[in-house]
Amino acid sequence: MTHRFVKMNGLGNDFIVVEARQQAFLPDTDTVRALARRQGGIGCDQLIALEPSAKSNVFMRIWNADGSEAGACGNATRCVGQILLNETGAAQVRIDTLGGVLIASRGTDDTVTVDMGKPGLDWQQVPLARAMDTRAIDLEAGPGLSAPGCVSMGNPHVVFFVTDVLATPITKIGPVIEHAPLFPQAVNVGFAQVLARDRIRLKVWERGAGLTLACGTGACAALVAAHRQGLTDRKAVLIMDGGELQIEWRQSDDHVLMTGPVETEFEGLLP
Repeated sequence: MTHRFVKMNGLGNDFIVVEARQQAFLPDTDTVRALARRQGGIGCDQLIALEPSAKSNVFMRIWNADGSEAGACGNATRCVGQILLNETGAAQVRIDTLGGVLIASRGTDDTVTVDMGKPGLDWQQVPLARAMDTRAIDLEAGPGLSAPGCVSMGNPHVVFFVTDVLATPITKIGPVIEHAPLFPQAVNVGFAQVLARDRIRLKVWERGAGLTLACGTGACAALVAAHRQGLTDRKAVLIMDGGELQIEWRQSDDHVLMTGPVETEFEGLLP
């Protein structure tokens, strides 16, 4: 039996979503890399498997394009959320991940909202290699890149605040910070330019995937880090190369809500 898949994207951050609820899907690292390859493969930033779950509608397993497994992916969660919302007709669905259970619901104008839960703000939750205040950590990465914030959104993030994100050499800095000794599990590296109290321009060097058109957990982390440094309010539009996300760090329960569009590109059978 061959596995069915659907190719989807959230703001250009694209995924191969494999149906594995009836038949196990256990790819090795080479298979993940082959499927994710843009030339000769199907092509994606992350490979997703939908597996059975005893406590949720589905368990979402995530592999980065380099074959490493990830704990969370915000844009992928919106895509999977749309699949499940359409399947069930329910108002909301539960998606289990290595980073915890997430709730997806229908937004307005064909968007999907995901409750990403509480951000991890302690240094051990990120995790960091040693104790420090994650509001502004001691990490030098070059001129204008000091004291970034750190946040876990089910996966580790460090967020630098810059004056001009388009002029920042992200492809040079990102890979170095991704594997810096301070981050024992490596890290997603965000570069955020605060445009207003409710608008942030963002680019993210994703752990295991590189520079992508959008990063959902990165957008959540950037808003949380910005608010903790007093740069923004608790709700903002995150502007990325692939489009915009609405992010809110809700004061009532500390949960982070992410709202944005998803797109289905095509369906097929895995080779």
